[in-house]
Amino acid sequence: MVIPSLKLQDLIEEIRGAKTQAQEREVIQKECAHIRASFRDGDPLHRHRQLAKLLYVHMLGYPAHFGQMECLKLIASPRFTDKRVGYLGAMLLLDERQDAHLLITNSIKNDLSQGMQAVQGLALCTLSTMGSAEMCRDLATEVEKLLREPSPYVRKKAVLTAVHMIRKVPELSDIFLPPCAKLLHERHHGVLLGTITLIMELCERSPAALKHFRKVVPQLVQILRTLVTTGYSTEHGISGVSDPFLQVQILHLLRILGRNHEESSESMNDLLAQVATNTDTSRNAGSAVLFETVLTIMDIRSAAGLRVLAVNILGRFLLNSDKNIRYVALTSLLRLVQSDHSAVQRHRPTVVECLRDPDASLCRRALELSLALVNSSNVRAMTQELQSFLESCPHDLRADCASGILLAAERFAPTKRWHIDTILRVLTTAGSDVRDDAVANLTQLIGGAQELHAYSVRRLYSALAQDISQQPLVQVAAWCIGEYGDLLLEGSCEETEPLQVEEEEVLALLERVLQSHMSLPATRGYALTALMKLSTRLRGDNNRIRQVVSIYGSCLDVELQQRAVEYNTLFRKYDHMRAAVLEKMPLVERGGSQVDEEAKESKEVPRLLEAAPIPTEPEASKLLDLLDLLDGTSGDVQQHPPPDPSPEGTLIHLLDLPCAPSAPAPIPNLKVFEREGLQLILSFVRPTGTPALLLITVTATNISEGDVTHFICQAAVPKSFQLQLQAPSGDTVPAQGGLPVTQLLRILNPNKAPLRLKLRLTYNHFGHLVQEIFEVNNLPEETWQ
Repeated sequence: MVIPSLKLQDLIEEIRGAKTQAQEREVIQKECAHIRASFRDGDPLHRHRQLAKLLYVHMLGYPAHFGQMECLKLIASPRFTDKRVGYLGAMLLLDERQDAHLLITNSIKNDLSQGMQAVQGLALCTLSTMGSAEMCRDLATEVEKLLREPSPYVRKKAVLTAVHMIRKVPELSDIFLPPCAKLLHERHHGVLLGTITLIMELCERSPAALKHFRKVVPQLVQILRTLVTTGYSTEHGISGVSDPFLQVQILHLLRILGRNHEESSESMNDLLAQVATNTDTSRNAGSAVLFETVLTIMDIRSAAGLRVLAVNILGRFLLNSDKNIRYVALTSLLRLVQSDHSAVQRHRPTVVECLRDPDASLCRRALELSLALVNSSNVRAMTQELQSFLESCPHDLRADCASGILLAAERFAPTKRWHIDTILRVLTTAGSDVRDDAVANLTQLIGGAQELHAYSVRRLYSALAQDISQQPLVQVAAWCIGEYGDLLLEGSCEETEPLQVEEEEVLALLERVLQSHMSLPATRGYALTALMKLSTRLRGDNNRIRQVVSIYGSCLDVELQQRAVEYNTLFRKYDHMRAAVLEKMPLVERGGSQVDEEAKESKEVPRLLEAAPIPTEPEASKLLDLLDLLDGTSGDVQQHPPPDPSPEGTLIHLLDLPCAPSAPAPIPNLKVFEREGLQLILSFVRPTGTPALLLITVTATNISEGDVTHFICQAAVPKSFQLQLQAPSGDTVPAQGGLPVTQLLRILNPNKAPLRLKLRLTYNHFGHLVQEIFEVNNLPEETWQ
C-alpha cells in the first residue's frame, strides 16, 4: 500500500516555511522516506509526481541518486507526462560518470524515430545535455535524419544536438557535412543560427570540413548582406540592429573561413567594409557587431585600408562612456600594435587619456598599450606622460610603469643626457619599484658618457641630499660620488645651477647613508666603497674616512665587514698603492646602439645561438672589474688566479679583483614538451653585458598532419625572479614542419639562484582543446650560474 505523502506544491510551501536548517532537513528526510516507499511499491500512476518532488529536493542540494532508475522507467513509459519528467530527471541526475546513463540509449533511439515532435524534442535535449561519446556514436545516424525533418522545431534541436556530438566525437564530422549546406538556405532564425554554430565546430575540428565550407563563403556573404540592408526578421531585431546574434555568428564563421586564405578573404572585404560603416554604435548590440567585424578584419588577409578602418573603429570605442567597451578596445588595440603600429599611433592621445581613468583594469590596459606605442619619434612626449602617471598611479602598477619607462628609455633615448635625466626621475619617484638591473644600467650609462660626469654627479648629489629612502637612487649616487667626487667639488659644470659643496658635507652625507636604518646592506657597501675612493680624490685629511672604515671592520654583516677589513689593510700595508688601486673605472664600450641591442634580443636570438659573440679579453676584464667594484656580486662568474707571494699579488687577491675570464660556452637547447607531433624547444642566450639576464626563446614546431591553432604559451617563475613575456610570432603552428612559432622570455635572476620554470600550453589540435601544465626543473646550469 502506498504511504500518503505531500503534493509538490505543499512540499515547497513546507520547506520554505521551515525556520531553521534542522527543520528543513527533517521535512526533506521525512518526504524522501515517503518517496522511497512509493518507488518500492511500484505505483506507476504517481511515479512521475514522486520524481518531480525528488528533483526539487535535488535542486536544494540534497542527495537524490536513488531516483536514477525511476528516470529510466518513466522514459520508457508510453505516456507523455511520464516521459517529460523522466527526461528532465535524466538530465539532472545522470551524467557520463555513471553507467546508468547508457541504459536510456535505446529509449532515446525509439523516441527519435516516432513522429511526435514534443517527444523528439525531449529526447534531443537530453542527448545534447548528457550524451556521452558512446551514445553519440550510436545515435548520430538518427540525429542526421532529423536534420531533414520538415518541422523547424525538430530541426533546430537536431542541429544543436549535432553540435554537442561534434564536440564529443570529432570524427563524426563526415556524417553532418552534407546536410549543413542545405540548412544554410533556411529562413527560420533558430535553425540558421544553429547551423552556423555547427559549421564553426566542424571547421575548427576538421581541416577537411574547413576546406569544404570555404565554397559557401559567397552564400554566407549574401546572407549577411541581406541582414545589414533589408533585415532578416523584425522580431529578432535589437535596438535597431537587425538580428545581432546571427550577424555575430556569421562574422565569426567568416573569420574562421578567411584565415590564411586569400580568395575567401577577398570575397568578404567589401561586405566587411559595408558592415563597419553602416552599423549604429549608439547601443550595445551595434557595438557587439562592430567588434566582431574588427576581429574578422584583423584575422583574415584583408586590405590595408580595411585594417585602418578597423583600428579607427576601436579608436571610437575608446571614446565610449561604457567602461566594458573601452576595455575591449584597449585589449584589441594591444593585439594590433605590432602589426598595425602606425594606425594605432593615431589614437595615442586617447589612449594616454585612459591612464587617468579611475578603473584599475582600464588603467592597466592603457598602461600596457601606452608602453607599446613608444617609439623613437614620440619617446620624449610619451615618457613625460608616463612619468606624470607614475607619480599618481596605484601602487600595484608602479613597478610595471617604472620598468616600462626604463625599457623605453633604453631603446629610444635621443641623447645620453636625456636618458640619464629620465632614469633619475624614475628612481626619485619610484626607486623601490624598479628592476634590479636599473642600478647597473645607469652606472654603465654614466661611466660611458665622459662629457656628462660632472653633470651626473651634481644631479645625483642633489637628489641624494633630499632623499635617502630610495635605495637604487642612493646606490647610484654613492657610486657616482665615489668615482667623480673631485668633479663635484670643482664647481665647473655649466649645465647645472651653481653648487658649492665642501668635502665635509660629502663625507657627512655618505656617513648618513651608512647610519640610516633604511639603507640595505648592499647600499652600505656602495657608500663604504665611495668613501674609500674619496680618500684618493679629496685634498683634505683622510683620518675621518679611516675612522669610519675601521668602525665597520666589526660589522655584523659579513660582506660589509670583509670590505672594511680589506680597506683597512689597504690603508695600513699598501697605502703607496691605494691611489692606483682606487683610480676611476675605465670606460666600458657598448656594442652598437641600444636599438640594435634590443632588436638582436627580440628578433635574432636563433642567430645568436648559432654564433654567440665572444668578447675580447680586455673588454671582458673591464666589465668584470666594473661589476666587482660596483657591488661585489660578480664573484660567481670570475676565475681567480692562484695566490701570488709578491705584495702586488697579495693585494689583488685580498681585494678580490678579477682576471680575464674564459669565453662563455654556448648553452645547449632543451626539449621540454612533445605530444602528437607538437614539440617545444627552449634555447638560451645570456647577454655578455648583463649576466643576470637570461633570454629564452620558446620554439614550437609541428610535424603532424593538422595545424595547431589558438596556440598560447604562458610561463611563471619563482618570486625571486623577474619574468617578461614578449608577444609570440603567431598563434598557429602550421602542419608538416611549417614555419615555427617563437616567443621570447626575458628572465632576470639577480641572485643567480637555480632556475625553475612552469609552462602552461593551450591550443587546438585535431579538433580537441588541449591544455598542458608542466614544470621544467632540468635547465642547464649555464642558465643561472
